[in-house]
Amino acid sequence: MDTPAQTGAEITAAIVVAAGKGLRTGGDVPKQFVVWQGKPLVRHSVEALAAAGISPIVVAIPEGWDDVAASSLAEIAGVQFVHGGATRQESVLRALEALESAAPHLVLIHDAARPNLPRPVIDGLLAALKSNPAAIPVLPVVDSMVRGASGFRAETVTRDELYRVQTPQAFDFNAILGAHRLWHGAPDAGDDAEVAVAAGMQVTLTAGDENLRKVTFAVDLQEPETMSRPPRTGMGFDVHRLAEGEDLWLCGVKVPHNKGLAGHSDADVAIHALVDALLGAIAAGDIGDHFPPSDARWKGASSDQFLAHAAKLVSDAGYCIANVDVTIICEAPKIGPYKLAMREVLARILGIDLGAVSVKATTTERLGLTGRGEGIAAQAVATVVAK
Repeated sequence: MDTPAQTGAEITAAIVVAAGKGLRTGGDVPKQFVVWQGKPLVRHSVEALAAAGISPIVVAIPEGWDDVAASSLAEIAGVQFVHGGATRQESVLRALEALESAAPHLVLIHDAARPNLPRPVIDGLLAALKSNPAAIPVLPVVDSMVRGASGFRAETVTRDELYRVQTPQAFDFNAILGAHRLWHGAPDAGDDAEVAVAAGMQVTLTAGDENLRKVTFAVDLQEPETMSRPPRTGMGFDVHRLAEGEDLWLCGVKVPHNKGLAGHSDADVAIHALVDALLGAIAAGDIGDHFPPSDARWKGASSDQFLAHAAKLVSDAGYCIANVDVTIICEAPKIGPYKLAMREVLARILGIDLGAVSVKATTTERLGLTGRGEGIAAQAVATVVAK
């Protein structure tokens, strides 16, 4: 079945420029091979191009990194490698010449340092090439612009005709190959559109995407990951037996009752369920992993320290608590009079707003162990979001 990028006899190929050293991100591995969001940086955009039906894809890599490049892009069909040149323009030319035997009609040229490549950007470029020899994705400049001289403001620059340029940039293959072969500009070109314009090609503008931000410095490898990490949700459930001679603690509040909950700690079943929900949201095990009942240190311990520990683990994992929801399941005592106090205690321990804490109660219509008054159960849901 033909894909949108490979219709009829026309072949749409791609080049991913990944031949730089990437020293500004720190470390001794070029940034294109650094693992980001679970896979090498270069793999993200190559997968996006392959998913759009684009093939072959030539990746320009630095000499000496062949094995790492092959491992980074393993099992992606249609990928080829060439060694890059001394400049970006030379790397692109080498990649274009490597594609020449495949006789593609169109080519997309992309920088590996832009890992988030949305499909609408690709589709917009290919649509533009139906009636234009070249197209580039751009974003408008929204800030006020000024020209500076010697560290001082000189004059205002109109932003109406200014754009931020992104990649991939799309071209008629033969036209851009010829343009690169004719390039006699500065030692390097700012981008392939500059090469195209120098050769007399007209370049049309298409819609870019804020997600196509470029990874340049070490912090860039962290910020996009944090921003793109989805919210995570965990669930918790616990049950404790009611017994004579025990205090009844629920959500950190001592509730008057003729029985209390039995357990190794203070048996606060609601907090225990919430601890498991928070740990579940960050895949950090359960309460027994962190506070085993076999450990004498937790004999009669107040459960608020368990909850504070779980909240710290959430923060250490790079998340903050968005909201928590606790449901206490029992026939007695009545929970309603204590719900606000419970919410206040939980909000204080977790360090979140009262409005992000919900405490509810229900019964099992006298069915089961809670219905017979043998114990109290609780379930909890917690949602965490990236900081």
